[in-house]
Amino acid sequence: MVSPAAPGENRRVVVNAIDDVVFETVPEASPDAGEVRIRGTVVGICGSDTHAACGHHPFIDLPYRPGHEVIGVVDAVGAGVDDSWVGTRVVVEPNLACGHCTQCRAGRYNICQELLVLGCQTPGGLADSFTVAVDRVIALDPALDDDHAILIEPLATPVHAVRRAAETVGDLRDRPVVVIGAGPIGLFVLLALRDAGAKVVVADLLVSKRERAERLGAAGTFDPTASDAVTSAMALLGDPAAVVVDCVARESSVAQAIELVDKGGAVMVVGVAAGAVPVRLDLIQDREIALIGSLMYVREDYTAAMDLLSSGAVPVDEIITARYDFEHSAEAFGASMDPENVKVLVNIS
Repeated sequence: MVSPAAPGENRRVVVNAIDDVVFETVPEASPDAGEVRIRGTVVGICGSDTHAACGHHPFIDLPYRPGHEVIGVVDAVGAGVDDSWVGTRVVVEPNLACGHCTQCRAGRYNICQELLVLGCQTPGGLADSFTVAVDRVIALDPALDDDHAILIEPLATPVHAVRRAAETVGDLRDRPVVVIGAGPIGLFVLLALRDAGAKVVVADLLVSKRERAERLGAAGTFDPTASDAVTSAMALLGDPAAVVVDCVARESSVAQAIELVDKGGAVMVVGVAAGAVPVRLDLIQDREIALIGSLMYVREDYTAAMDLLSSGAVPVDEIITARYDFEHSAEAFGASMDPENVKVLVNIS
């Protein structure tokens, strides 16, 4: 049992490995100028958290202090921050950009030259409290309950990818699209694509995941390892895919994406590869295929994700599949390894 925090103390989770998730106690931080302190209410465990805990994430080193999908209530403000923030229920946008590099000046701070992410490279929100710059928080509409609000961050990444795809190939309405991988991000990509009006076919190894994708509106599903996978996908689509969204990012998934996409189409890489992945550049060149990486989001993607969640288009009962109390955060990380789980939540308070 984890002891309650004493006055002036702050408990936070440290991940040393997937089977070594512990608590540390540190002094409670006071917000610096331009910052707020947040008492978290709910934190989501992300696929990136699981990959990092298993030592497979290329940009998160162990040990790390997680919590980038987080909502909570502001309980203190630093110098220069309006006192009206105190008591405000907020969601955190965790990308911590420098604000002055070429990409930041262009508004693409999601690919800042010096990008850090709260809960990945800096201590995160899986704690009693944490501090963050006030420009990284967004006040929540009281009508958006916690189960919807905690999905803003993970939904914003697919919203960003779908927006970039549409910028590349044009309007996606009624266009055939394939999503490879029906894990949490793949399912959110499906929902974002459906909102854009696309006809979406989803690939996954597990029957249960394919069934969930169909319940969420996929026009069809297929097993990407089947000998007739490409033929099956083409039959479901009717035409080669205008876009293939790869949420797996392995050699086999990228190769299949290139095989499925139409000439002049786009392959969006949303999954995080564990390392270098060979790619058929000859086919990319010959077919004028756009191979596009998609990282995180900017504020307009967050806003769009909030609107999508407010619309009721995201069935949270299909997405949130496990919940744990803060004291059982280690068990939450263990549950995140179960392929039958989509989104695992930790209730801080």
